[in-house]
Amino acid sequence: MDKLVCFKAYDIRGKVPSELNEDLAYKIARGFTKFTNCKSVVIGHDIRTSSQSLSDALTRGFVESGVDVIDIGLCGTEMIYFATSFLGTDGGIMITASHNPPEYNGMKFVKKSSVPVSYDSGLNTIEKFILQDDLNPLSETLGNVKKIDISNEFINNLNKFFDVKKIKPLKVVANAGNGCVGPILEKMESSLPIEMIKVFFEPDSSFPNGVPNPMIEECRKPTIDAVINNKADLGVAWDGDYDRCFFFDENGNFIEGYYIVGLLAKSILKTNPTEKIIHDPRLTWNTIEVVNAANGVTVQSKSGHAFIKEKMREVNAIYGGEMSAHHYFRDNAYSDSGVIPFLLVLQLMSEENLPLSQLVGQMMKDYPCSGEINSTISDPAAKIKEIEKIYQNGKIDYTDGVSIEFDNWRFNLRMSNTEPILRLNVESKNDEALMKEKTDELLKLIRS
Repeated sequence: MDKLVCFKAYDIRGKVPSELNEDLAYKIARGFTKFTNCKSVVIGHDIRTSSQSLSDALTRGFVESGVDVIDIGLCGTEMIYFATSFLGTDGGIMITASHNPPEYNGMKFVKKSSVPVSYDSGLNTIEKFILQDDLNPLSETLGNVKKIDISNEFINNLNKFFDVKKIKPLKVVANAGNGCVGPILEKMESSLPIEMIKVFFEPDSSFPNGVPNPMIEECRKPTIDAVINNKADLGVAWDGDYDRCFFFDENGNFIEGYYIVGLLAKSILKTNPTEKIIHDPRLTWNTIEVVNAANGVTVQSKSGHAFIKEKMREVNAIYGGEMSAHHYFRDNAYSDSGVIPFLLVLQLMSEENLPLSQLVGQMMKDYPCSGEINSTISDPAAKIKEIEKIYQNGKIDYTDGVSIEFDNWRFNLRMSNTEPILRLNVESKNDEALMKEKTDELLKLIRS
């Protein structure tokens, strides 16, 4: 056996207990210790039924390796990123499977200063240690375990990203999706001058209202309905571990994460001109135009949190955004957050005195996009080569999959890291009909 199926490109994720269980969690802790030579780690977990037992097994593996554990309990992934930097530990592990179904669980890893550990930067080594039973030796001196609540410090840290005095008394639908974000929003509620209409706030490991994944269209309906029924100014929905948030305008329309990247970049560059902004290659034109107009500098990076964070550190970018609704901030240990974008959009709507539909309306008109469309096919690599040959007259870029650009439209086609899936994104310049025509044309070729 040379592979553990739950070890993925960016994290660990699998069905419990067949692919991920307490025995493996214990070994992961000892493998992580050997890989990082850590003396202290932060551990937190989401609301899944298996999360506490996996956390206990991880803790035991660290303690028996002589590593001190700080257990911050139920939290979001970004709280692990924050705690690792804030507490100065040698690493952090979040136990979560984010938006996957209830039978799944997983782990996300960072080293000192919240530097991510992906498969290529360490998970492959930890996997090898486990498969070869070459784990960190047991320590004569056991590590200590300390349980702390870091939520107040986490909320205090958020205050440096926005000015609460500038936020107007907006009516906001907040859909927690029965994930982890409900408790932190309730703690923040009294300090925000908004009326919060709460949807699915109770953390519930059975996900009685469906998995918290607003990328899936059917998961958006409760937020849309609540916005319309309550005549709200804004709708926001989070995924299970709240490292991503998704926006709905005052009419209940879902706003693609692509346009939120442009919106946040524009807002940040207002007070930080000439700074660098990272974007992924899937959808680019709007971001490039917005950043250039605001005297910023765009830097393209391969998609995925490990690549974005690495590129941000490399060029000292102030902000990075992916169309998949991951937003990264330099002053947040270069990490992604699902709460900071929520606060920034509230402030921007208040300052501009405009609804979200008007803040993003011109961008959507100038650069209509397809959103990401997935197709399951038998040989994704061969299909990409076939498509590339058909459109070889365009300007080709290989930063992530293949991007091909023409004068008034472009597309990106990339493979999933874990499944036989091709992901397509198409955009055009001020021509929605052309964007739809080219999307249909490409999907026909991909699925033929």
